Amino acid sequence: MRTSFSNLTVSAASATVSLQRTSMIMASLLLSFSACAADLSQLSNKDANSGLKAALEQGANAALGKLGAADGFLGNDKVKIPLPSILEKAKPLLKLSGQSKQLDELVIAMNRAAESAVPMAKPLLLDAIKSMSVTDAKNILTGGDTSVTDFFRQKTSTALGSKFSPIVKGVTDKVGLANKYNTVMGKAQKMGAVPENEATVESYVSGRAVDALYTMIAEEEKKIRQDPIGTGSKIIGKVFGLLK
Repeated sequence: MRTSFSNLTVSAASATVSLQRTSMIMASLLLSFSACAADLSQLSNKDANSGLKAALEQGANAALGKLGAADGFLGNDKVKIPLPSILEKAKPLLKLSGQSKQLDELVIAMNRAAESAVPMAKPLLLDAIKSMSVTDAKNILTGGDTSVTDFFRQKTSTALGSKFSPIVKGVTDKVGLANKYNTVMGKAQKMGAVPENEATVESYVSGRAVDALYTMIAEEEKKIRQDPIGTGSKIIGKVFGLLK
């Protein structure tokens, strides 16, 4: 009985220590949240709005500058556009049939097309920034590391795809393999054999270009959040510095 009582005493003591630790952790988290809220409350609505818009514009411009340059896609493995999945699977057979050069030309054309299309995103991104609502601002301030990117994706993804498609088509149509692909895949897509986003080269490339743009904006956003002072903008440093 003494042994059982002793075990119960030890268990109760351990539970008490565990509860105390949990309480301390919760108190620490609440204090951190309160401190963050207090810091944010120091900002005027004007400053918060100006800082957010400046960060949005800086991140967007940096991403556009990198992707819209020569080799912005082709020279960056993070965003380089590969062959559509069906062509990738058929690549060995196509090479055996003497179409290796055509495959290489298509990859180059797709990435050059994306580099040409991406700068067209700027007006849409700037319009999204101008239309930022109070709710949008709150979500960006209190969201995670990619809340800026999430904002752009929500506001511009559909419009960007439509904007890119004709530009991409103008470039890729010059490649014979792209035209053959569109003819075959167009028929296959009607039968449900291929996904809609791979039914044409232009739809495939436009989708990949849009995703690449958000990928690069996310990278720029993380840089701003990690070192807001390093952006060289006082208002960005003021707003995002309080969030660190």
